[in-house]
Amino acid sequence: MKLAILSCAPRAYSTRRLKEAAVQRGHEADVLNTLKFAIDLDRGSPDLYYRQQHLEHYDAVLPRIGASITYYGTAVVRQFQEMDVFCANTAHGIINSRDKLRSLQILSRHGIGLPRTTFVRDKKDVLPAIDRVGGAPVIIKLIEGTQGIGVLLAESVKQAESIIELLQSQKQNVLIQKFVAESKGRDIRAFVVGDQVVAAMRRVAQGQEFRSNVHRGGVAEPVELSDEYRETAVRCTQIMGLRVAGVDMLEGKDGPQIMEVNSSPGLEGIESCTGLDVAGAVIDYIAAQVDFPEIDVRQRLTVSKGYGVSEIYIPEGSNFVGQTISQTQLRESDINVLTLYRGSKVIPNPRTDRILEPGDKLLCFGKMESMRGMIPRREQRRRRPAVQELDQTTD
Repeated sequence: MKLAILSCAPRAYSTRRLKEAAVQRGHEADVLNTLKFAIDLDRGSPDLYYRQQHLEHYDAVLPRIGASITYYGTAVVRQFQEMDVFCANTAHGIINSRDKLRSLQILSRHGIGLPRTTFVRDKKDVLPAIDRVGGAPVIIKLIEGTQGIGVLLAESVKQAESIIELLQSQKQNVLIQKFVAESKGRDIRAFVVGDQVVAAMRRVAQGQEFRSNVHRGGVAEPVELSDEYRETAVRCTQIMGLRVAGVDMLEGKDGPQIMEVNSSPGLEGIESCTGLDVAGAVIDYIAAQVDFPEIDVRQRLTVSKGYGVSEIYIPEGSNFVGQTISQTQLRESDINVLTLYRGSKVIPNPRTDRILEPGDKLLCFGKMESMRGMIPRREQRRRRPAVQELDQTTD
């Protein structure tokens, strides 16, 4: 595999470790300065130049996009995507996670646990907003900030008013967030790669500091996460549209409370704390995706007459309930399960030993004739126009 690591800091610990892990595994890895690209656009031929030279071919890209260059960095990542190069994190996912308000809006919609948060602009709305999140003390956050920068604790309503007024006078957008007292200056960082938490640590603030970030002097310790915390971290990563992420969670009385999903998580703190080869896990995941790429449904549709994509719903009472995907013998009917949807959970390429439950939905690729027979009569009538449309695209 030939890997491009996009980073403006080639000597940073994370960049060096990722390149080292790739080389150790026999891959070729280049660190490319994100700001040295030129994006060329022409009809049907998106292209990239690096340091005035036409860019060589790469199998995969690992973006390490800093907050200060989000716009240009995501434009470069998007260009790689248009050139059909696998990107460990997509431009869309990076943008979703970079804006704290945007990310919390998306997570809230999917029922993820969050500290109560509000966003206001009018000075008259500040006091009611503080009251709605539970009153002082409150956390005040800049919408864009990293490593604990732009995160303030206001002990009183008066102090909160003053801080917000000052920040807004400087054209800064701020969030007002409930202070989760039971977390006691602690948080959890879960490092997610693909659909797995590969490492986790608990960060504990020191002295009078309430921020637990290692960059703010916090002390880290390895932690074994419960299934609830693991599943929440993976779900948040997938909801954001990321594949590699650091998910920061508070330990609330009602379970995990998400603070942030970081698309360029640092490696030094978590590798030093846990002793795990997190960089290696990232490289192994990327290599696996390059070697066994996801099925390109659009391409399969154009070359396989009579094949298409359909969603199979598993209702209560279905013969599939209680069976594993393997036992359904879908594969024997020339049907491949691409994704399993269970409630708000999205499970790509589900294991064949996964047991199906009522309400599950299977996104499948295969013979349209076989899949039609699995759609209940009422569903079949309701969805027939969509099926016919798919048939037309396969001719």
